[in-house]
Amino acid sequence: MSPARERAAIGLRPASTAATTWVRRGEGDGLTPAYTARLTIDVTPLLRGRIKVIAFERGITVAAMLRELLEREFQKELR
Repeated sequence: MSPARERAAIGLRPASTAATTWVRRGEGDGLTPAYTARLTIDVTPLLRGRIKVIAFERGITVAAMLRELLEREFQKELR
């Protein structure tokens, strides 16, 4: 291969960006803890649409709305 056509070595990282720095710091949106677990559920397209519309009308994200709902439903019981 001629010197003019050399490729960059695999594994080289691009220059650090503001986004990369933000991700590495682990800062979220201020609404969720830094460490969370992902939960995947299957819902019908109709239910998904209703959830998205309601979240939009309330001015919050679907994730934030569902976290609040789950927190209310599954409150830590004081015993």
